[in-house]
Amino acid sequence: MNDDAQLRLMARIARMYHERGIKQSEIAAELHVSQPRVSRLLKRAADEGIVRTVVTLPAGTFTTLEEEIEARYGLDECVVVDAGEDETTIANALAAAAATYLETTLTGGDVIGLSSWSATWLAAIERLQPFRTQVASAVVQLFGGIGNPTVQVKATRMIDLLARATGAAPEFFPSPAVLGTPAAAAELRNDPSVIHILELLPRVTIALVGIGSLEPSALLRQSGNIFSDADHEELRAAGAVGDVCLRYFDADGAHVDSDFDRRLVGADADQLRAIPRRVAAAGGKRKHSAIHAALRGGWVNVLITDAATARALLDDQSSAA
Repeated sequence: MNDDAQLRLMARIARMYHERGIKQSEIAAELHVSQPRVSRLLKRAADEGIVRTVVTLPAGTFTTLEEEIEARYGLDECVVVDAGEDETTIANALAAAAATYLETTLTGGDVIGLSSWSATWLAAIERLQPFRTQVASAVVQLFGGIGNPTVQVKATRMIDLLARATGAAPEFFPSPAVLGTPAAAAELRNDPSVIHILELLPRVTIALVGIGSLEPSALLRQSGNIFSDADHEELRAAGAVGDVCLRYFDADGAHVDSDFDRRLVGADADQLRAIPRRVAAAGGKRKHSAIHAALRGGWVNVLITDAATARALLDDQSSAA
């Protein structure tokens, strides 16, 4: 068959298959050619640009934006939701997206580490439907949480709900997050009940965390696990812009060593960043600087955020470059 005839046949087969939806076997029968030849010509039509695949993104999806964030910051995954700029709307959208993320990515065998003072993860877990099979062996509280009894109920409920939904055993951190002195914190880390939790940390495969700004969230502020004005000024003077699990970092994402840090009981900076999958659900203007720094410092490798924050992160990275 000469080239013109070959091209004519290729174009006809491509139109029959892609535009009219005719099966390859029916095309072969109608044109009196073999089905393998139909398949080969369809492949060649794609290779030569006769057939071009165009993906039209549905409204409310941000695949290109997600891919750009992943490439710029070296993330394993970015999930972007359309949420406007109102903080309440953003929080609700992030919680819904975080619940969906868990439903689609928890497939079995995980040990989940949980930041129990994240309002977004609390809202996400409250939305979560129980899995039909066990998808995690344990849910581990990543840092101390004993504090204001009224707020403590929320942290306990959060861990209990996630454990029930995933079929996992709940592992509560039996101490406050912040002690009065580094010596007191060091002594508490040697308590057998605390050692038990600390020894579980290397087994954690996925961490669910928030990204905090230097100003504490409302939930953390109410918890009783909060720093003094002197701590706040010390961290600000050291350049802290945000935290993950109360481990503070500066604008470059570098861990900020401080007296406050030495008084914490929980996963340290190295332990947090060693967890294979570190998922943060965070967004809104108030947290732009903290999220940008957390990504630069490798504190998280999966980000669930809103579209306005994602665009700001690209602008931030462009400016930094």
